[in-house]
Amino acid sequence: MWKKPLNIGDRLHCYWNLVSKERKKLFEAEVTEVEVFQFRDLLQNDDLAQEEGFENSTELEAEFRKLYPDHTQEDSLFQVIRFRRLHRDDWEGRKIDEKAMITKRADILFDMGKYQDSVMCYTAALRFDPQDVYLLNRKGDNLSRLGLFQEAVHAYDQALQLDPENEYIWNNRAIALLNSNRPEEALESNNKAFKLNPENLLVLYWRGFILEMLGKLEEALTHYERILELNPQDPEAWNARGNVLSQLDRTEEALESYDRALERCLDEEPDASTWNRKGNALLELGRFKEAINCYQEALKLERENDVFLSNLGVTYMELSRFQDAVDTFRKALVINPHNEDAKILIDECLENL
Repeated sequence: MWKKPLNIGDRLHCYWNLVSKERKKLFEAEVTEVEVFQFRDLLQNDDLAQEEGFENSTELEAEFRKLYPDHTQEDSLFQVIRFRRLHRDDWEGRKIDEKAMITKRADILFDMGKYQDSVMCYTAALRFDPQDVYLLNRKGDNLSRLGLFQEAVHAYDQALQLDPENEYIWNNRAIALLNSNRPEEALESNNKAFKLNPENLLVLYWRGFILEMLGKLEEALTHYERILELNPQDPEAWNARGNVLSQLDRTEEALESYDRALERCLDEEPDASTWNRKGNALLELGRFKEAINCYQEALKLERENDVFLSNLGVTYMELSRFQDAVDTFRKALVINPHNEDAKILIDECLENL
């Protein structure tokens, strides 16, 4: 019970983070019903607990004993308040910027990976301002992550009608088109971004990737190397350069690129894929023991990766360590029974035992 109990018709001013400097007003409401319960009654009312958002009254009890340690005697009084949220035009106090509030919620949901909820919030915020370029772009990002690439392109197109000189949105549009298996159109969109800023590292990276998907490997390599001129510490660019060099059969140079990528990313976040690709390059060069070390490093980071295990098994085969290869392929097949390479190679190993 509050010191001043509420009555029907009273006005509520509801805030988020009330005691913080960052507090935000959420809405105003009118009290429509007030009931008073003793604590013992709350503990027997699952319906009320569920209405409050708890699974049952047991969960409510545990939470209330933490929140209200001095008010959990059996006869402690609690008031249950039901209310009707008021339209913004009917508020008595200061109005809030609903668009900003919804946008902030959308951004938080996006960062949490809750893209379905996030895109709903961005759509709601756009009702307040359909010409907000930031919201249209973020809506496109959401739709892309949900695999709705055509809808994402439409959102980016709306944003670009308002801000045609935005290189980031042109690049985001290119990514959505690439994911739609439309690489030629993706390159056209990236061209727009590239003309606006030929030194944007993100645009350069995706330009290289799109060209790589189109089989234009020498051109892709040029753009990855341009990134490294601008930022020699970029592990993704070193890794991408290594991939292209591998496809061009320039294995020694690819290996050097993978080493540079690992040097730059291992201090922050170990990269299993780069270890694996370095192992592949060493395998191709016949440096089998070094390749084994790389695959083992990759497997320390991703123990359940059947592809890494298959690559390790192949390396054991090259060294005629057929029992080790068999054991490794078996592990790969436990993880992925549909790994065709492991199935074929394990039979080949058994013939040599």
